[in-house]
Amino acid sequence: MGGTLERVSAVLGAASVLRFAGMASHSTGLDTLSSGWDAVQGNWFQKYLLPGFVFQSVVIAGGYGTGREIVEFFLTQGPTGGLVAMILVSAVIWSVVSAASFEFARVFRSYDYRIFFQRLLGRAWWLFEVSYIAQLLLVLAVIGAAAGAILDETFHLPYAVGVVGVMAAVGFLVFKGSATIEKALAAWSVILYGVYVVLFVWSFARFGEEIVRAFEPQPLDSGWLLAGVKYAGYNLSVIPAVLFVVRHAQTRTEALGAGLLAGPIAMVPALLFYFAMVAHYPVILDRPVPANYVLELLGSRAFQIVFQVVLFGTLIETGTGMIHAVNERIASVSEERGRHLAPFVRPAVAVAFLLIATALTRFGLIGLIAKGYGTLTWAFIIVFVIPVLTWGVWLIARGRNATTTVPENSQ
Repeated sequence: MGGTLERVSAVLGAASVLRFAGMASHSTGLDTLSSGWDAVQGNWFQKYLLPGFVFQSVVIAGGYGTGREIVEFFLTQGPTGGLVAMILVSAVIWSVVSAASFEFARVFRSYDYRIFFQRLLGRAWWLFEVSYIAQLLLVLAVIGAAAGAILDETFHLPYAVGVVGVMAAVGFLVFKGSATIEKALAAWSVILYGVYVVLFVWSFARFGEEIVRAFEPQPLDSGWLLAGVKYAGYNLSVIPAVLFVVRHAQTRTEALGAGLLAGPIAMVPALLFYFAMVAHYPVILDRPVPANYVLELLGSRAFQIVFQVVLFGTLIETGTGMIHAVNERIASVSEERGRHLAPFVRPAVAVAFLLIATALTRFGLIGLIAKGYGTLTWAFIIVFVIPVLTWGVWLIARGRNATTTVPENSQ
């Protein structure tokens, strides 16, 4: 059975990746993706599912792409405790906060984070921007470190090749703008879902007994609830980077529906990955890139390459989405001043962030995740999660704009 799964997964995964790459290589570049998405991106898809897929695309690299994040926040609580934290805490918080945020953005037409937080926090809106920029640099550093580790461990290429390669790809997509980013993130998410399903099925076929044994009745560690809250908190920082696709929602039902669906859409691949890793608990806890460890034990070089190519693409997705949010914030200021954003600004912003983040990759993947994420988690809970679920919901209910507290020249 293992041989059959290897052949099927390699063929399906490679076909999906090559199909995406083929579309991107046409003379019109990534814009040709629109023809492939016209059939599925109707109004219903754009309004209810697209925000969730884009959220998943942006959150994955910093959330669970390498598996290291799942280990730090969930597997350290034991297999059962981690599973409970993922489903009953993190996924629920993602859905609730996404729903409130999407509806707030719709009501107040705030589709970039500057306008969003001016509405929500008034003069204190800059507190989010400071936290977001810090998170952006940290995530970009994690992306660079992960890319370097992936190419080093999988293809035995120099660490720097992965770092430079992923940074260059992010810069290119940012330069292409919103329409291309929206199509690329949604398309790659579908490919990623397929690969993660294959990983889950194959792992269960090979290590089913180990997976079942890991969930035998055992007392839950006391930290599972806090772990779930912290994981959800730091990942929610990317929601403002998703606001540009919430423009498709025209009614409260559509905005709330898209938000509630965003949680499970983003968490399902993480759950599939979690079950695959549980089979190797507790040895996997010390692995810098748990994804590589799981793939090596499956024993298929072909599927390992397919998975790592898809994972490499998710790193690009996350970096692109987060930098794009900053560019949208800058563009909105230019529009308010009656000017169009100069073409060179978007890639220049991307290059600046990428250079700084590249310097941070020297701290290594484990150190960046273990120390940096924990520190920023509480900042986002304080300046985003709590305000949007309290003051934000009250403003939505009142249908009242809070911009009167923000100076006209606030930027």
